[in-house]
Amino acid sequence: MAATHVLFPGTFDPPTLGHLDLIQRAGALFGRVTVALADNAGKQTLFAVEERLELLRACCAGLANVSVARVDGLLVAACLELKAEALLRGLRSGSDTDYEAQMARTNRQLAPRIDTLFLVSSPAVAHLSSTLVRQIARLGGDCAPFVPPPVAAALARRFRAR
Repeated sequence: MAATHVLFPGTFDPPTLGHLDLIQRAGALFGRVTVALADNAGKQTLFAVEERLELLRACCAGLANVSVARVDGLLVAACLELKAEALLRGLRSGSDTDYEAQMARTNRQLAPRIDTLFLVSSPAVAHLSSTLVRQIARLGGDCAPFVPPPVAAALARRFRAR
């Protein structure tokens, strides 16, 4: 069976134009895309889970076959629960490939019917990461070239308030 519903997981702290590029491209390739906000307790985040959900929903507004959901626990369990046939991951660089391949193999062993599919980042956004955006924002830089407008506004509010 061809994958018609994919889960695109991430922490999205904050969502970047790189994330949005992958979401839009996935929406053109698959019948349904669920952007899955994973709450990774091991990561110190800038935005709370509810804020990130709100930002993702604003960024994905107008994408008819894209929804946003919060997921907890194993991603393959979330796939099964949401009836997604595959996980979708973005690749920016060779180091991403090594890490993601290891995760894909592990997830495949945990849930053999769930495959992981990879999309290579578009060249214009391949250099972007949430970590880089947070650093620019903390240092007072303009993040607008790197994030969707709702995220740029949220970053401006967050760092203006400090």
